[in-house]
This record gives sequence, structure tokens and C-alpha cells, in this order.
Amino acid sequence: MNTEAAKPEQSNTRPEQSTRSVSGMVVSDKMDKTITVLVERRFKHPLYKKYIRRSTRLHAHDAENECHIGDTVKLKECRPLSRTKCWRLVEILERSV
Repeated sequence: MNTEAAKPEQSNTRPEQSTRSVSGMVVSDKMDKTITVLVERRFKHPLYKKYIRRSTRLHAHDAENECHIGDTVKLKECRPLSRTKCWRLVEILERSV
């Protein structure tokens, strides 16, 4: 009997799907290797049933300084990189004109 084959493999890394990802528009690129992204979300009011828009401004790491104001980008959550920065740029979905 081989008991090693019965044990499932365990890894210390988190599964790919467990990290959050959001998309939004770049509203500031003045900091070095950091962008500010406006992320909008919509939800239905529990009493009045009207859809409400709320927005959040997130700081994200842009390693190559490739984003500009108006770009639509996709972000992924990561470990804290600074006091306010815990998101990383994944891709630029749409460039601004």
C-alpha cells in the first residue's frame, strides 16, 4: 500500500479565482508607478428598488507607467504594496483618445 498517493497535494498559493478583480477608469496618473482608478458599482436599493451608482477610487501599481487619464483598465487585488496601494494593473482594456 502506497500512502503517499492517497494524500492530496497542498500548495501555499491561493487559487487564481479567489483574488478579486475589478475594472474602472484611470482618473490620475501623476504619481510614479501608481494610478488612481475610479470603479463604479450598481446595486438595487433595498426599500425603493431603484438602482444606485456608487464609486470608489483605488490606487493601483502600474510598473511601466503605461496608463494615462481616461484609459479603461482591469485591476487585480494583491498584497499591500504601500499604505494605500493593494491593487495591481492586469491589462489596459481600452486606451483614451
